[in-house]
Amino acid sequence: MTIDPRSYSCQEFKNAAPVETTKSLCRRPFPSFVRKQAKCVLESAGMHRQCSSRFEREARKCGWQRIAGLDEAGRGSLFGPVVAAAVILDPKRRIVGLDDSKKLPAERREVLALRIREHALAWGVAEVDARRIDAWNIYQASRQAMSQALTLLKITPDYLLLDAMRLDELIEQKPLIHGNARSVSIAAASILAKVERDRLMLEWDQVYPQYGLRQHKGYATPDHLAALRLHGPSPHHRFSFAPVRDASCWAAGATQAALPLT
Repeated sequence: MTIDPRSYSCQEFKNAAPVETTKSLCRRPFPSFVRKQAKCVLESAGMHRQCSSRFEREARKCGWQRIAGLDEAGRGSLFGPVVAAAVILDPKRRIVGLDDSKKLPAERREVLALRIREHALAWGVAEVDARRIDAWNIYQASRQAMSQALTLLKITPDYLLLDAMRLDELIEQKPLIHGNARSVSIAAASILAKVERDRLMLEWDQVYPQYGLRQHKGYATPDHLAALRLHGPSPHHRFSFAPVRDASCWAAGATQAALPLT
């Protein structure tokens, strides 16, 4: 509420309470709990803005135009392939909600994967099976899957954004720690890889229902470990991983009754 000088006498106007302006309100001290809530809101907003197109914009300022993000899914699983994806997003077509696939519910990942395949300039998904993982190790298998995904792109990229990894490719690259939570291109690749691998796990669950792959997607949950001890590993488990290797031993979990001495 403002004061109209014309409605007051000179003395009344001098004695009138000062008007609270926006600037004066901002200087007023707030209770501590209000300040804490405001701080939490600002920190939360910063976290939600963490995944952005900043690295893509920086690359374009340096002259790179065909920027591909790459990521993998299933690196820590005990069963099945590691799946990698490569995505070149359209800078003129923003896809809202891109983030690290592990932070998103399955239903949201499915929706975003559909939008990525529809609006991206190019995308490719590749996999490396459990036998090659055992032969190479999971790190090299993940790199091979990413290199294969690159070959499936209909547009050849000139710049790569990766999640803390480098490839043996003659292309400018920028590895980012926690890249799938910081770069929209890497996040898009992580979503495609995760959705494809989850789809494969649902198919394998029909073949090997005793392991419960539909629920845990092949990771080392207590239920999965118990099923391994009970049934032993399948041909598609990763025998180079210790829990699978231990479960494949005929003596795993065996007991021996004490024999009487004569």
